[in-house]
Amino acid sequence: MKLQSLALFASTALAGPILSARQAYPDIDVDILQFALTLEHLENVFYKNALSTWPEKTFTDAGFSKDFYNQLKYIAHDEEGHVVYLEAALKAAGVKPNAACEYKFPMTDPKSFVALASVVEGVGVSAYLGAAADITSKAYLTAAGAILVTEALHQSATRNAAGEIPMANILATPLGLNAVYSIASQFIVSCPADNMPLPVKAYTALVENSGNPTAPGATVSFSTKAAMEGTKYVTFVSGLDIVAVPCTMRAGMIEAVVPMQASGQSYAFVTSTNDANLTDSSIIAGPAILEVTPSSPTFDLSIKA
Repeated sequence: MKLQSLALFASTALAGPILSARQAYPDIDVDILQFALTLEHLENVFYKNALSTWPEKTFTDAGFSKDFYNQLKYIAHDEEGHVVYLEAALKAAGVKPNAACEYKFPMTDPKSFVALASVVEGVGVSAYLGAAADITSKAYLTAAGAILVTEALHQSATRNAAGEIPMANILATPLGLNAVYSIASQFIVSCPADNMPLPVKAYTALVENSGNPTAPGATVSFSTKAAMEGTKYVTFVSGLDIVAVPCTMRAGMIEAVVPMQASGQSYAFVTSTNDANLTDSSIIAGPAILEVTPSSPTFDLSIKA
């Protein structure tokens, strides 16, 4: 069954010359819609778990404002609405919507929850943006853009609350289906056996060990269980920049220098090539998520209206 929907939540394209979802899976639409629902289920449960675990006073005692707590309720409402919308779209197409999975989130208090929320929302924005190249209908593209704006507002609110600069990069970062799933799968314990299988795979994990935030020009270290024989690179994806840099092995750790183009929530992959053609065949491990603190902005104040 062919279904084209605004819920093309992710593509297999990161950016630039990489195989698109339509090329890789000519009949991908229902699968992508189910994948979108899987991710929205995750976000829906994530926020409801936090709000049902910690009341407003726990957040304010942790230093967050009542206004931000109210914003979290709006975000939870949005994510629930996305689930309802996607379920309705699948049912209208004659497809049984996948049910929510069982999840485990590494959060122990409001501060760890908000820090994780800023990352989750960033991944959501990256996933929606990654879908743009695969949406053929202008109406669906407009609708997807409308949802992307909402997710970006979520990201801005959570990044600001976490003490990060919301607009750290002048451009958002697109991510592909497998890259998004590699991140999301870390939170999934198990899914119902009768859920529709998804054509996704998780890359071998890449763990950032030097701590966040980092900065352009800083040396960061990673670890992975992937085989590292031969020449490998760390490829950083930030905004629309895809920059591969040489890496070295030291005491079992992979070390690389953060490129000067990186800013804000960025992603790192170990790759077998040093170009921008970031494909499944070239990705060895990843993505690791980095928060790259930008330098103070500069701009030309001499320009006047």
